[in-house]
Amino acid sequence: MTTPFDMALGYPQWQGSSRSTNILRGAKAVAEVCSRFAPLVSLHESDATGDDHGVHHWHAVLDLFCQAQRTLAAHRPRRLLTAGGDCAVDVAAIDYLRSLYPDLQVIWVDAHMDANTPDTSPSGCFHGMPVTAIMGFAPEPMRRLLGAPIAPERFRYYGVRVADSGDEAFGTAHGLRMLEADHAFDGPVHIHFDLDALDPVEFPYLAYREPDGVSVAAALALVRRIAAEADLVGLTITEFAPANEEEAQRGSLVASQICEAASGSESG
Repeated sequence: MTTPFDMALGYPQWQGSSRSTNILRGAKAVAEVCSRFAPLVSLHESDATGDDHGVHHWHAVLDLFCQAQRTLAAHRPRRLLTAGGDCAVDVAAIDYLRSLYPDLQVIWVDAHMDANTPDTSPSGCFHGMPVTAIMGFAPEPMRRLLGAPIAPERFRYYGVRVADSGDEAFGTAHGLRMLEADHAFDGPVHIHFDLDALDPVEFPYLAYREPDGVSVAAALALVRRIAAEADLVGLTITEFAPANEEEAQRGSLVASQICEAASGSESG
C-alpha cells in the first residue's frame, strides 16, 4: 500500500494519563497497526519515576520526550505517523514537524481541550496539557528543548465536548477555535487523533468515554478530506485503552481505517 508516511514512531507512554490502565496495551496495538503503513521505530518504555514541575510522572514524560527528539533527529522523516500512548506524545511529534514546516496547521481531534498548564490542571497529568505545551507553555525543562510554538490561528479543534475551567481560560485568552465546515486545508497539516473523540457507543475501548461523540464515519471523512485537500505530513493516534487482546484487535480495525483514510486508500 502506498502511504504518505516515511516513518512510524512507536511512543509507549502511559505516564501522562490519569487513567493509565490499558494505555500501554493500546499503544502497542496502534504501533503494530502503524507498522503496516510505514517503517516502525519504537521508543523504549521509560522506567523513570517521580513527579516534578507540577506534573505527575514528570521524569518519565521528559525521558520519553527526549528519546523521541533523539530518534526523530536521527531518522529525519518528512512525513510522520505516531502511535501513542497518551495525548502528550504529540508534543514531540508536532514540535518536530513544525521545525520542518513553519506554516504547519494542527487539527486536534479530541473529546477534550487538553489546554491546562501545571498551574491550572486539576489532575497534574500531562495528557491534559499538550495544547498549551505546543503553544509555548510547557514546563521549563521541556520548553527550553522545544522550537517555535504553534500559533493559535493555525490550530483548530474538532470533536471537543469536555472542558474544565483551566482549558476554557486558556482557550479564551488565546483565541482557540473549533474547526469550521469551510476551513481551508492549505499547506502542511498534522492531525492529532485522540480516539476518545469518537462516540463510545461505536468505539468503547477508551479510558474516557464521553457521550455524544463523533461517528467513525464522520471522523474518517474528515481525515480523507484533509488528505485530499492538503499536504498531510503528520498523524498521531492516541488514548486507545483496550481491556484485553480481543478489544485490542477490534479497536485496531478503526486505527487501521484512520491510517488508510490518511493514505487516501479505501478500507477493505
